[in-house]
Amino acid sequence: MPNPSPRHERPRDADIRAAIEVLRQGGTILYPTDTIWGIGCDATNAEAVEKVFAIKQRSDSKALICLVDSPGRLQRYVRHVPDVAWDIIDLATRPTTVVLNGAVNLAPNLLADDGSVGLRVTQEVFSQQLCYRFQKAIVSTSANISGQPSPRTFADIDPAIISAVDYVCTSRQRDTHQAQPSAVIKLTPTGEVTIIRP
Repeated sequence: MPNPSPRHERPRDADIRAAIEVLRQGGTILYPTDTIWGIGCDATNAEAVEKVFAIKQRSDSKALICLVDSPGRLQRYVRHVPDVAWDIIDLATRPTTVVLNGAVNLAPNLLADDGSVGLRVTQEVFSQQLCYRFQKAIVSTSANISGQPSPRTFADIDPAIISAVDYVCTSRQRDTHQAQPSAVIKLTPTGEVTIIRP
């Protein structure tokens, strides 16, 4: 699979096309998101999800967050989206992951034990276009070995992660903005709210 040198910048469209080709083949990517850099794969492909767990050296008993390109896409992956979820997404002033029950059409090994899934509507240009053009949810888990600090910039990513994925996106590698993880809010089908990460 293609994997350009981290120092070689590709135009964004070509970068997205290359990443999508890898995703379609069941591969893993390292890509910029609306928060920190993430390890990603096709969220509907259980074998690809297993590769992500292996790269992170992490137990597959922990759920993974997925990115989608628009609020409407949530309905493809959750049986019932409570009304409060739309309000949270509309009013959020920072990236916010909503954890919803009744996940469907996703790889079972990325779900929590209770069948819930963390979904985030990304508004960052690269990851939004990647999700839109792939037309599926994409896994987004921090680009670090489990237990190590999450990288705030591309330069912080462990070389072992870079060499382990099938494709390294070149877009935004020179961005020095110190990114933060998303807020995480769990919602019940009746709209009860629990803040997991403020």
